[in-house]
Formats: sequence, structure tokens, C-alpha cells
Amino acid sequence: MTFKIKDFGRKDYVEIYNAMRNFSENRNFYTDDEIWLVEHHSVYTLGLSKKTEHIIDVGDIPVVVTDRGGQVTYHGPGQLVIYLLIDLSRRSYKVKKLVSLIEASVIEYLKESGVNAERKLDAPGVYVDNQKIAALGLRVKKHRTYHGLALNVDMDLTPFKGINPCGIKGMVSTQLIDFKRDITLNEVKQGLSKYLLRYLDQTSTIISDVA
Repeated sequence: MTFKIKDFGRKDYVEIYNAMRNFSENRNFYTDDEIWLVEHHSVYTLGLSKKTEHIIDVGDIPVVVTDRGGQVTYHGPGQLVIYLLIDLSRRSYKVKKLVSLIEASVIEYLKESGVNAERKLDAPGVYVDNQKIAALGLRVKKHRTYHGLALNVDMDLTPFKGINPCGIKGMVSTQLIDFKRDITLNEVKQGLSKYLLRYLDQTSTIISDVA
């Protein structure tokens, strides 16, 4: 039940979206669970509810309809997106507990970085001073999860103003660089992966720089 961690660098959202759906559909009971680390080119993604009223002004940034939970969010360079491809039938936790473990991993990693973060009741994700720093949205199909979380590290936050992030009117987004000025995306990849493994699994392998 180990994880493989794969770093895809910067990839188009639709390419990775299709790849994780194919992985989840074609895996079997013996397939290792995987954690994918990736940056995306600028894109808005719309969750299963398809509530377009939360899309205000996206300009020329594409909007992709997806099958994850949650509302609309933004991905772009400088944001770490982590996809969690887990077979829950082999784990001791189910989806509600998984969400809690993911949030705890982010909170503990941010604490190590000197940032006090917290959850919000009925609003999945992680917040700093009531501003959203990490979004969370999963899909579970045949006990297999995909999609995951996005942590704002060092990015242009302007596109978040074109939407109600995660369907919350007036929600302000923030990022780690505003609190820890010398942080890099690669450092966040290593640090947050450590906490995810600590919470989700104890015996995992890392595969870096996947083409």
C-alpha cells in the first residue's frame, strides 16, 4: 500500500486530467497508489455542480469543466497542485477522513514554515487569517480517488478576482510567499510531500522528474 510520488513539472491541465482519469480507470488491486506533483498553465476549473454564477470575469483564461467535487477554482504557475490517486478499499480511512488528513498535512507543513493556518467548518481547504491558501476537491469512483489539492506558493493571485473561489463570494486568496519570503516551489514540493506521507502512509517511494 505504498505511494509513488511523481513530479510532472509544468503541464497542461487537460493532459493531466485525462491521465489521472485513465490511471484510476485502468488500475487494479495491486497498483500502487500515487501522488502527482504538478504546476499548470493558467486555467479555471469548474466542479461537478457547474454553478457558472461563480464565474465573474475570466478574460481569455480557459474554463475547463471537470468531474471533481467543489465549485470553480484557478490554477496557474507558482501554485503547487497535488493529485492523490488512492484506492480507498485498501486504506483504513474513507473519503471524509482522507479530506481531514490532507488538510492536517497542509496545516502542519505551514506551521513548520512559520504560518498559522486553519480549517473552516463546511468549507474544505486551508485558510490563513480568513484568506484561502489551499483549495481541496476530490472525486471518488469505485473507491478510487483522484483530483486533490492546490497550494498557492508564489503566483499571480489576480485571476482569483475573476471568480468566487470555491463558490464563496468575497473570498480572498493568499499565498505562502507573502509569509515566507525565501520559499521556493521545489522546497514546498519536498516539505509538503513529507507531511502527506506521514499522514497517509509510512512506506513510500519517490519518482522525480516524470516527462
